[in-house]
Amino acid sequence: MNKTALPDTDVSPLISVLLPAYNAAHTLEAALRSLFAQQSAPDAPLPSFEILVVNDGSTDDTAALLRALSRDNTAHGRLRALHLPHGGIVTALNTGLAAARGTFIARMDADDTAHPHRLALQTAHLWNKPELTLSASLVAFGGDRNSAYGFSHFVDWQNSCRSPDEISRSRFRDTPICHPSAMFRRDAVDRWGAYADGDFAEDWELWLRWLHNGALMEKLPQTLLTWNDAPNRATRADARYADVACNRLRALWLARHLEKHNPFHPQVWVMGGGRVARKRLAPLWNLGVRPAAYIDIDAKKIGNVVGGIPVCGRSALPEPGRCRILNALTAHGAAEEASDWLESQGYGQEDWMIV
Repeated sequence: MNKTALPDTDVSPLISVLLPAYNAAHTLEAALRSLFAQQSAPDAPLPSFEILVVNDGSTDDTAALLRALSRDNTAHGRLRALHLPHGGIVTALNTGLAAARGTFIARMDADDTAHPHRLALQTAHLWNKPELTLSASLVAFGGDRNSAYGFSHFVDWQNSCRSPDEISRSRFRDTPICHPSAMFRRDAVDRWGAYADGDFAEDWELWLRWLHNGALMEKLPQTLLTWNDAPNRATRADARYADVACNRLRALWLARHLEKHNPFHPQVWVMGGGRVARKRLAPLWNLGVRPAAYIDIDAKKIGNVVGGIPVCGRSALPEPGRCRILNALTAHGAAEEASDWLESQGYGQEDWMIV
């Protein structure tokens, strides 16, 4: 592979690292120093970059830390700080996008750390694959796997979604991209819009919207970010990341996808007749999608009728090519087993999807 040839960007940086910070004085310095320490990788030169920290009305020492670090020789003039009244993550992100000078936008959070080759490798990834909208990477779980089993399992699942097809097909299960690991083209914002503010996870909504409109996203095989499990992590504390909000967001974009791509719309068949699967998909039925049946392997459930919907065994599924199946199983390993079974029975990728 020839070394990536990047443009001469003396006037403006090629990359803007967008890093919102709210009361982050205890972690921000480590995050920034991991960016100050960025370096070239083999066949991937270090791009010109700026670090744009959006201080979202912090009341701790975040502002003072930014002033001190801006005088640090390691910053090399790369560090820019915007100081806003506290307005929340979406306002901070969109203000940062408006101020960013880079052609590529790299996301980063104030409590995470970047591998030294992160910017070089992701820039080369996008530069050498102009069809890609977004480059992400594998991430290391920065926490205690015993006390945070659910989150660590989620990180493992995200790391398994790598190719554009895997990311696209997994997007309705949960967010397949670790937000602070992403680098995307600025023109994607111009084409499909910036972060939306509402009762939902702003990153998942962005990925769902962009993927619906044809974005291509791919992950590098390297681990280029440590995703720390902070006690005040938004996915723990913010109601926008709660199950009820996630279920509504999933339903909205899944309904739009099915209307466009399901030849049997509005009918679907659902793998999984348990309470969790039914609750997960209830908002989808409110948007007009109609389940023909819940498909289960539990003999005690087969033959029941739940909310007017029959629970059937797998033998009740129509033949491949004659139905659209939603694999909604959530128990550990269950969705994977059902996916393997569907493939063994001849159901192609156009016949089913994980949700």
